[in-house]
Amino acid sequence: MSIKDLLVHVDQSPATATRLDAALDLGERFGAHVTALHLIAEPFMRSMAGYHLPADILKEHLRQAEAEAEQVFAQAREAAEHRGISLDARAESGSLDRLPALFARNARNADLVIVGEPNPEAGGADETLLVEAAFMDTGRPALVIPQAGAVKLPPERIMIAWDGSREAARAVHDSMPLLRLAEEVVILIVDASKLGPRFGQTPGAGIVAHLGRHEVAARIAQVQSGGSAITDLILAEAKSAGADLIVMGGYGHSRLRELMLGGVTRHMIERMTLPVLLAH
Repeated sequence: MSIKDLLVHVDQSPATATRLDAALDLGERFGAHVTALHLIAEPFMRSMAGYHLPADILKEHLRQAEAEAEQVFAQAREAAEHRGISLDARAESGSLDRLPALFARNARNADLVIVGEPNPEAGGADETLLVEAAFMDTGRPALVIPQAGAVKLPPERIMIAWDGSREAARAVHDSMPLLRLAEEVVILIVDASKLGPRFGQTPGAGIVAHLGRHEVAARIAQVQSGGSAITDLILAEAKSAGADLIVMGGYGHSRLRELMLGGVTRHMIERMTLPVLLAH
């Protein structure tokens, strides 16, 4: 089990450099191929009166957007070549509402998808929808990189937010290549008594044994929320443990064919201070 194919979302934002570095760091460690994907939003082409705007406006917009994408690609190719990493760059264009689906279609061909913490001030694709699509609509894990803060990949210390759910089990499985490289793995269980039959008599014992069979030594940390927000508690415990990565199940549901994130998942990507690997 390894990571051999990575896809990273790139754009003109300053945060792209951090995402690209994350992809190249992992690509170098695992000997993986990296695909840099740039999404171009086509302008809304109907005027207030209901008439189509001239086609040359669309052509000029796309020409400029493709030129900007090529600037990002040139930087990515140079960085990859310098480190001896295989990389290809790809641009996809479509209406704004279609970009998450275009992203998901490309991401299904990767082992791991790298996206950024949503920035409400960024132009182009809605980054929240991209994060949702990355792990809800691809069958692949998503590594979400924060806008600010140190990023260390591969991570030396990993915290698993474990609640015994299917999604959490999926996240552990999908992060196994990273877990096997880590120096320390902590399994965080919040309010174990409230989760009841998911755990059995000894909360976390089963997943510790499973990880051990994969040569991953892990320890359990149990905490009580005491009324605190689960997301804030996870982030505080991760900081206390010196974690470089949080691994957790991503939750959501389909509503009118739109992906809707669950509360804890949405709060995590809004408040994250370190990379988070989500799987569904």
